[in-house]
Amino acid sequence: MTPLPSHEHAQSLNPSSPPHEGRQVLGEQGIEGRKAFFIQLEARPGQEEAVVQMLRDIRACVEDEPSTGPWFAVRFSQTKFAIFEAFPDLAGRQAHVDGGGGDIFRDVPRLNAILTDAAKVHRIDVLFSKDSFSHCQPS
Repeated sequence: MTPLPSHEHAQSLNPSSPPHEGRQVLGEQGIEGRKAFFIQLEARPGQEEAVVQMLRDIRACVEDEPSTGPWFAVRFSQTKFAIFEAFPDLAGRQAHVDGGGGDIFRDVPRLNAILTDAAKVHRIDVLFSKDSFSHCQPS
């Protein structure tokens, strides 16, 4: 794993950027039903590869989570990223929060070192979905 810059190192790169809380959770827990997270991330200048590594680390965690369904890490621009991840219910989403992916988002010094501001974690309800590619044949 690539070593991550320390909080002090991140501050020396941009001393006018104060520490942030690491993540900001938005939205309500909601009623029972299919759930998801949409997480917006913006890398500090020069920390884009560290954010990509963090996304790899999160993906490795979710591989072993039986209640984490579709999971996507996406890049909008050089510095802007997002995660979309879906769960069958509230318990599945909470199990993810309590697991390794959640541990990464609880590592505030790491998030401060590589993100310009707090990760925006949107709690969302899944209204409709298409969970497979139409051209894929079941095995």
